[in-house]
Amino acid sequence: MALLGAQLVITLIMVSLIQKLSSYSFARWLLCSQGLYRYLYPVNSELKTLAGVPKDRPKSKKGGKNEVNGKPETFHIPRNLDIQLETAPVTALDVVHLRFYTEYIWIVDFSLYTCIVYIMSELYTYVFPLKDEFNLSMVWCLLVVLFSFKILLSLTKQYFISEESIGERSTCIVSFCVFLLIAMMVLIVDDKNLELGVDPAYDSFYENASKFLENQGLSSVGPASKLIIKLSLAVWAALIGTLFTFPGFRVARMHWDSLRYYGENKLKYVLLNANFAMPFVLALMWVRPVTRHYLTVRVFSGMEGPIMTSDQYDSFRLILIVAAMVLRLALMPQQLQAYLDMAQRRLEEQKKEAGRITNVELQKKIASVFYYLCVVALQYVCPVVMLLCLALMYKSLGGYSWAGAAGDVSQDEPADISDNMEQFQMALENLKMIFSRVVYRGVFGFATWWCCWCQFLTTSLGTMYQTYFRLS
Repeated sequence: MALLGAQLVITLIMVSLIQKLSSYSFARWLLCSQGLYRYLYPVNSELKTLAGVPKDRPKSKKGGKNEVNGKPETFHIPRNLDIQLETAPVTALDVVHLRFYTEYIWIVDFSLYTCIVYIMSELYTYVFPLKDEFNLSMVWCLLVVLFSFKILLSLTKQYFISEESIGERSTCIVSFCVFLLIAMMVLIVDDKNLELGVDPAYDSFYENASKFLENQGLSSVGPASKLIIKLSLAVWAALIGTLFTFPGFRVARMHWDSLRYYGENKLKYVLLNANFAMPFVLALMWVRPVTRHYLTVRVFSGMEGPIMTSDQYDSFRLILIVAAMVLRLALMPQQLQAYLDMAQRRLEEQKKEAGRITNVELQKKIASVFYYLCVVALQYVCPVVMLLCLALMYKSLGGYSWAGAAGDVSQDEPADISDNMEQFQMALENLKMIFSRVVYRGVFGFATWWCCWCQFLTTSLGTMYQTYFRLS
């Protein structure tokens, strides 16, 4: 009956709130109440007037005003035509028909509810520490990670089913191979340099799993070898890196454009650069000689001791991850507006070209920017919420503290089990013995660091592309 405690009550309350507040959406508020505006493509009559094309009335009355015999009316106009695009605020009626709108609403709102559940669970466990009770907020965090992974996989799958995405498809394949090589190199680095905790996690898992198999009377050489475990982690890491590739390129492009618009605002300029650099700073927090040694071991002149203890450093690292994710979400409206302004930039670039273009091609070029707004929002949000929930699981399952208190990394001892207790309780205690805090620290520590590293690497490559390979 331990599961039927306050954790379940908090979950049931949140499920009830989700049903009651279904008409209110934080995700929709981000898109429609932050002053975002979109660009409207010019209609045929306006284009004909500017280009001097005769306005022939269609003979058929069945089609619309821009259709002839059921087909879109097509005519050619100069590429350097002086066109002024009109703007309109982004409203809920506009975004409801966009592609991947449902997925965007679901992942953002569910992530918000997950954070609320986690905060309530943390407050409860601070007052009443958990003993045999299961932390259900970890299930919520795991669901966010799985949903984010599924959405990113769906977005990447579009490059493989579209006949026009040959370049993107090749980029995904190359990214998988490159990230697989990088992951295999990272996993052989000693923990004295890169404190991922994979090797101690495997040693703890191997020892406890072997004891469990012996207690059950099973003849086995033990769990999977370290090579198989690390190869599986490398494949997972390569897949995550592939899924983060195009979101990283998109974030780099939006950051590049945002700096051009908010360069005169010093505060936003600093925040945008800090937001862009945070993944690199977070990745360095796991490099022991660079950060932990200087903050927890080295004593600077004029000081009696190091800046912080090892436990305070672990807490500081977690707080820094949460702060970085909050900053990225706070700057989301500015980043999305920089993306929407791409319609105007496309038109300005087209004016520099010679030749002619059809009205349909011009209208598609302008309208497609807003059409993919939710796709871009998902590319911006999914890596953020995935990293945040992995960090929360790393903190809670790894036994860390927000206040810099000493965390217990000893093996979880199984409770005394009487003969009349249920088999479920016995199985739960055995799982707790096998999956100790050392194991959780290794698994979620590597996952958290790898997501930070992938965000830094992909956004850096995107910035290099914008700097050296694009004219605009």
